[in-house]
Amino acid sequence: MKRAKERKEKGQKLTFQETIRNDCYALKLGFSIEKSMVIHSFFVQASGYFEWVFFEAVFLRHIVDALDRNQDFQVVFRFILLCGAMFFLLSVYENYVENVVYPLSAVRLHYGVYSKLYAKAKNVELRCYEDSEFYNRYTMSMDNSDTRILEIIRNMWGVLGGTAATIAVFWFMYEIDHYAVLFILSPLIGNFVFGHFKNKYEFKRYTEQAPDDKVLNYVNRVMYLPDYAKEIRLSNVFSLLKRQYRDATQHKVRTAVKYAFSNASLSFLKITFTFTVIFEGVLLYAIYRNRVTGSISLAQLTVMSSLMVAMTWILIGLFENIMSIMKNGMFISNLRGFMAYEEKIPEDQDGVMPEGKFETLEFDHVSFSYKEEETIKDLSFTIKEGEIAALVGHNGAGKTTIIKLLLRLYDPVSGVIRLNGRDIREYNLHAYRELFAVTFQDFSIFGLTVMENVLMGRHGENDEQVAADALKKAGMYDKVMSLPNGMHTVMTKEFDADGAVFSGGESQKIAVARTFAKDSYIKIFDEPSSALDPIAEYELFQNIMKEGSDHTMFFISHRLSSVKKCDKVFMLEGGRLIEEGSHTELMARNGSYAKMYRRQAMNYLALDTDEEVAN
Repeated sequence: MKRAKERKEKGQKLTFQETIRNDCYALKLGFSIEKSMVIHSFFVQASGYFEWVFFEAVFLRHIVDALDRNQDFQVVFRFILLCGAMFFLLSVYENYVENVVYPLSAVRLHYGVYSKLYAKAKNVELRCYEDSEFYNRYTMSMDNSDTRILEIIRNMWGVLGGTAATIAVFWFMYEIDHYAVLFILSPLIGNFVFGHFKNKYEFKRYTEQAPDDKVLNYVNRVMYLPDYAKEIRLSNVFSLLKRQYRDATQHKVRTAVKYAFSNASLSFLKITFTFTVIFEGVLLYAIYRNRVTGSISLAQLTVMSSLMVAMTWILIGLFENIMSIMKNGMFISNLRGFMAYEEKIPEDQDGVMPEGKFETLEFDHVSFSYKEEETIKDLSFTIKEGEIAALVGHNGAGKTTIIKLLLRLYDPVSGVIRLNGRDIREYNLHAYRELFAVTFQDFSIFGLTVMENVLMGRHGENDEQVAADALKKAGMYDKVMSLPNGMHTVMTKEFDADGAVFSGGESQKIAVARTFAKDSYIKIFDEPSSALDPIAEYELFQNIMKEGSDHTMFFISHRLSSVKKCDKVFMLEGGRLIEEGSHTELMARNGSYAKMYRRQAMNYLALDTDEEVAN
């Protein structure tokens, strides 16, 4: 992250050495995923340049010389026939690679690259997704990375083949005319100088427009997702989205205008020096040598012109490959930087395996800051095996943050969280998290079947029975089984026109069923009834409490009436623990908890006084 910040401050400037390292990284990555594609790419480039040089420098020259010497037709015909057979075989091979190897390899490369990117994205800590700079880097690393790697591989072999072909043609040209090789300077200047600066400006423009692209993609996504359809139609939020879209578009236009003159000027100079100067110059020079000075014959003029054209296109291809390598190397820096990021809480972190039992969970003077704002302050409490604990407090009190700290989605900035007396950072992370089953308030529903949404990738001997029992506890079994495909009904219409679209409360029950379905020591429910009606809420909490008879339980609820049967209630305010005890104990203290409880009861039951609540 520090290097990313430094590069941002420098305007994303990359040295030549860094760019080459990026290209080598891309080549190595591509080879690790699709070796055959890399190997075939080398041979295709080599055969292509060989054909070119052989035809212009050997084949054509041999034919012209044979005609000048009045060589026997059969000899010439046999030479042409052999060369034609060779060109035919090479053409078959090149067509096979272009139309069979590359398309198949491109699919496998795409899968391999994005599998690694997704694995890395899954392994970085949650905080990275809340860092706009890191997220921008992540999205840029995802931008056609597989295509850029494929281009780099082909371009790198193109540079090697082009360099060898240039040396060969240069030698043949030098044999005919020593001064003709000076025309090589023209495409050198056009590609290496003007083309290089053009690529740098294009990369700057791309980097400045990346945040705008993120806004445009967000609005595009919001406009077609059904989750947002009702709010868009029943409010004026569309005007706000439209404004975001317009502002991002206008900023993209301003950025494009900012670099338009530079890019246009450099494009003109690149094309002029790359094509016009050398093509026109070579032709005029050859004609002058033949018609004015008479220093070369018509046959030599033909061969030299052919070689000069070949040299021109080889140089153009060579430096286009070089510039493409430089350009893609800049983009690959995002991929390389993202893949090289060292996670603070890596998902694959190894460590001590948790014991086969749960005894205590302790927060010991834990503090946590989010974006330099302290949200948890010197928090200490202990939960013992079999206890049911509730976190309560106003919005922003830090309840959900505590759960995220407990699950090691974040690590505290000070203090220690201990499981069975051991710092939770010492445990194997995956094994540690397997101790918990969690329902978050901001849950997500996936485009999978109901059963898959409940089991969430876990498999056992009686999957259907486990899912059915969990749905019954969550109060969704009858609804699900009334569907044509029961638990095998696909949720959402993302991939299936007949997919089930549940209400907010029904979807929340599916999310709660996940926690019921997972066999774990500790079960956590974060506002599990926020979208439910009072009757459904009451039934759900009855089942949650039954679940608590066999498990240690943590839950967050904004309705204090649901925590009356908890063993411990922790009252939070501003990230601090201000009260702790059972419901009865806290009511007897007549503090903040009792005040909040009475106020909620008066509103919920439409009572007028504290005396009515007490009664």
